[in-house]
Amino acid sequence: MLLRVSPECLKLSMSPSESLNQIIYVGEGIEVKIMHINLRNVVAAILSYSSTLMICITCTKTNLQPNIVLIMADDLGIGDIGCYGNNTIRTPNIDHLAKEGVMLTHHIAAAPLCTPSRAAYMTGRYPIRSGMDNGHRVRVLLFTGSSGGLPKNETTFAAILQKQGYVTGIVGKWHLGVNCESRNDYCHHPLSHGFDFYYGTPFSNVHDCKPGERSAILFDFQVKLRLATEALIVGLLTLLVLRWTAFISTGWKTIAWFAVFCSLFFGAWYSVFGFLRNWNCLVMRNYEVVQQPLNSETFSTRMTEEALAFIERNQKKPFLLVMSLLHVHTPFLTTKAFTGKSKHGSYGDNVEEMDWHVGQIINAINNVGLANKTLLHFTSDHGGSWDSVGTNGECDGGWNGIYRGKKGLAGWEGGIRVPGIFRWPGLLPSNKKIDEPTSLMDIYPTVVKLAGASLPQDRVIDGRDLMPLLTGDVQRSEHEFLFHYCGNALNAVRWHPRDSDSVWKAHFFTPKFEVGSCYQSEICRCHGHYVSYHDPPLLFDLSKDPSEANPLSPGTEPLFHEIQKQIQLGVEEHRKTLTPVPLQLSWNNILWKPWLQPCCGTFPFCWCDNDSNNSNKMQGSS
Repeated sequence: MLLRVSPECLKLSMSPSESLNQIIYVGEGIEVKIMHINLRNVVAAILSYSSTLMICITCTKTNLQPNIVLIMADDLGIGDIGCYGNNTIRTPNIDHLAKEGVMLTHHIAAAPLCTPSRAAYMTGRYPIRSGMDNGHRVRVLLFTGSSGGLPKNETTFAAILQKQGYVTGIVGKWHLGVNCESRNDYCHHPLSHGFDFYYGTPFSNVHDCKPGERSAILFDFQVKLRLATEALIVGLLTLLVLRWTAFISTGWKTIAWFAVFCSLFFGAWYSVFGFLRNWNCLVMRNYEVVQQPLNSETFSTRMTEEALAFIERNQKKPFLLVMSLLHVHTPFLTTKAFTGKSKHGSYGDNVEEMDWHVGQIINAINNVGLANKTLLHFTSDHGGSWDSVGTNGECDGGWNGIYRGKKGLAGWEGGIRVPGIFRWPGLLPSNKKIDEPTSLMDIYPTVVKLAGASLPQDRVIDGRDLMPLLTGDVQRSEHEFLFHYCGNALNAVRWHPRDSDSVWKAHFFTPKFEVGSCYQSEICRCHGHYVSYHDPPLLFDLSKDPSEANPLSPGTEPLFHEIQKQIQLGVEEHRKTLTPVPLQLSWNNILWKPWLQPCCGTFPFCWCDNDSNNSNKMQGSS
């Protein structure tokens, strides 16, 4: 809504109590812009300011739908960027973005892993509400040919903006499923969830996608299968030798059947794990598979080219662009222009290249004159991983700053506290920092309301509109409680009392880092002997101890028991809002199903390269 105030005429085309998005007062050579204010208050303010003049008001009701550009990095640690304290990795474009806008320093992902975090981001709801997390060891989708994914009855912010007349596009990583019952039903596909355009990989960037790298999918299980196969082969050879030398009288028919069993056993598992690069590493444009397997050397560049082309062809109408980067998830697909240029090994190279890609998006918006009409948000899907391995085998990985924990380590801050930068020149302040608890789920109601739409009324939306906080109309976050899950178990709770600046956080259990999966892989398990339970829960005051280094006790915190009581009451109210839903990440839903596998060509001979190989390669410098 746009309001122009001038000393010429009086035309009221709206209720005096209607809320406005933008108000411009022009009079006596003064132009004042005010955000989110009540018209009646504006009239009173103008009359007070110009009491000696006869003030007339023109109200023009216009559709001021901003463009929305959401950039999400993958596995980026909050301490990996300059504006959040890193002084060894160069991120000039992201740093400049922060200077031009608002930087959130208490921005929280809904989960420390890709699939559940992205589900919450898209729906504005905790992943447990959509069944996009669970309690066993696998808490992300493992195959493009599986039946799990973002349920059809979930409404993404893209679906709402699409109905509001936006052109909606997503470029890059999806990782929220593809098919349900057949290879071409696309029930979980981005185009079935409100996007008009999609270019990217429906899975993720994993080691299987880069030639020469080890497999990343259930690797320990693959090792057991290989050992079992070797044992069977040794057994078969032993039988053959013993039978040939007449040491045993086992019939040749029995040995033949055993050989058939060995072959079937090997074929059953190798058909899945032996061709993971073909099954999982593919590129889709809308519904079409255009490259299988993907070319890891050029894919990131092509993603940015597609994003720039989307902005160019839709600059005359409101659009939503979700740029879902592969950086900085392993393996690092860093181009030669950035390899060896940073002070932090191959990981730093990849972060600096990511910053360049972000700069290309920002420049494209600026160059077509859309900066003042575009809300831009930069973030990561969760915290950084410590366990990355560089191209030369060196240990390399993200830095989560002062925060304890990492990707996949339950509710510790390091795995869920992420960068959060907003820019909208002329409407949001510049070079501002906000240290109030906010969530990636807040993107949902924020962009829905900016588009002029209403939130769904048939479900719980856990996110909160951020615009009043970003513009400075309010000083406090609307979140009193934020709940942190490890799988489908409530792991921790963050409480920001309405009458206090403190932010309390209670951990009901914590993973044992030295045990099992937590030690062997990036993902910690959330149950049984893999965790330590705490009664009373571990309690921290994040406003004084953001590193979660010093748990409080009744002896160090006089209000210890009262805080625990209030947190428990918050948990009870939260649980009343939960309803049982099908688990999208159950074993049945995450295992590979050949009939669901996206394929270009004739299955199982899935290979093609129909993507543009003649696109101009963008050049960057570090």
